[in-house]
Amino acid sequence: MSWPRIISGIVAIALALGMIILGGWYFTVGFGVIVFLGQLEIFQLVRAKGIIPAVKTTLVASQIILITAYLSPSLVDAILPLAGTFICFYLLFQPKFATIADVAASILGLFYGGYLPSYWIRLRGLGSADASNLIFGGYWPTDWIHFDRFPSGLTLTFLAFACIWAADIGAYVFGRLLGRTPLSNISPKKTVEGAVFGIAGSIVVGGFGAWYLGWPVWLLSGASLGVLIGISSLLGDLTESLMKRDAGVKDSGQLIPGHGGILDRTDSYVFTAPLVYYFVTLLLPLLPG
Repeated sequence: MSWPRIISGIVAIALALGMIILGGWYFTVGFGVIVFLGQLEIFQLVRAKGIIPAVKTTLVASQIILITAYLSPSLVDAILPLAGTFICFYLLFQPKFATIADVAASILGLFYGGYLPSYWIRLRGLGSADASNLIFGGYWPTDWIHFDRFPSGLTLTFLAFACIWAADIGAYVFGRLLGRTPLSNISPKKTVEGAVFGIAGSIVVGGFGAWYLGWPVWLLSGASLGVLIGISSLLGDLTESLMKRDAGVKDSGQLIPGHGGILDRTDSYVFTAPLVYYFVTLLLPLLPG
């Protein structure tokens, strides 16, 4: 592993942890930058196929979705169809006739690159308003030992990230050591064995987190969360690999030295946030205490 890869990885992790801990506008603005750069890479991939999406309109609509996710999460689901309608309206009145692919790529950029990631802002915002102790809605812990006293959104975001990291590490390590059975032609290096151990790692972390946080039926709830995150992070990885394969490129970009583009580092997080958010807000309260 090269030094540029190691250094850029450390810097990226430090920035991510700082954003997550601070929350508020710090997380929202920082996350908005990541989404913006990720969407540029998405549109770069589709342009390689000769598709002309509504780039500027989609970028602006996505940032509006992210801001709304912080200010009023319940309105995001209303803004999504409005944004999609406006994008189609814009494409209809271009001098050059838009194609089905142009419309589809624009909606893909909005949904995959903007709407789904907005759930991370919703998740981080849970219980954060009352815990804010910095300007711009930020938070800084006064007790670093008792994680269960953090705002619920901070704790849940950390738990979700930890499950994703466990899934990635488990899949990588055991895939290299024991991997024999190819998982998919989309990503030839991935193996069934690596996927199984990756999901298992996510289950272990999810179970520990559920026990520590005192969730009801912690063994079941923690394992369920681990399975959801393990599978969704794998699907996110494969989805980005599919787009790169179709575009004929190895990496989505070269922004991060030694790591490729933003999408190459965040693909595992795209499908995960909505599942975690609805798991803790809809399913978890239904379990017997």
